Amino acid sequence: MEQGDEPTVRVKDRRRFDAEGNPRQDAEAEPPTASSEPPTAPRESPPAAPVPSALELENQRLLEELETTRKRMNDLAWAVKNGEREREEFKQRLQRERDQLMDLERAKAATALLEAVDELELCLKAAPADNALSQGVRLIRDGIVSRLQQSGLERLEVVGRTFDPNEHEAADMEITGHADDDQKITAEVRAGYRFKGRLVRPARVKVARYVQPANA
Repeated sequence: MEQGDEPTVRVKDRRRFDAEGNPRQDAEAEPPTASSEPPTAPRESPPAAPVPSALELENQRLLEELETTRKRMNDLAWAVKNGEREREEFKQRLQRERDQLMDLERAKAATALLEAVDELELCLKAAPADNALSQGVRLIRDGIVSRLQQSGLERLEVVGRTFDPNEHEAADMEITGHADDDQKITAEVRAGYRFKGRLVRPARVKVARYVQPANA
């Protein structure tokens, strides 16, 4: 280099200086040093739960009120239906009890009339069958019995049947030598009646009793 000339500066690292030799502003910071460990990726935070809006909250509240109202309506409908069924059952039970009470009163009235029928039958047994009076008594008896039968009264058929203490009263006994006839009803002393399937008066009957014949 000749004397008198200004020394020149050589820039080897051009990344830190521009063409005129001025330092770059973005190069004032020290470059990052190389590291043997690879850079770790930043941790991602979990996404935040979406915050419901005021409209969504209002819709949710209305849906809950609607479900509560629906359940309440179902409970009321069931209560009304159950009440109607209980009322109908009560009416039917009341009607059955009323019918039974009326049948009981009819049975009492029929029993009282049966006493008159018994007396008329005694008159018929004592009087001649071809007598005009007997025919009139028979007509009266048959008329009363017919009306009683129309109201539900039924006369028991007893002759030839086996004696049943629930329907029959043994008024007399007849000895028989046939084992098959034992406890069979041979005659009717007083008629028995049912009223709509219910016994209102047992029949008085004569019952056969088997006695083994003595060996000759």
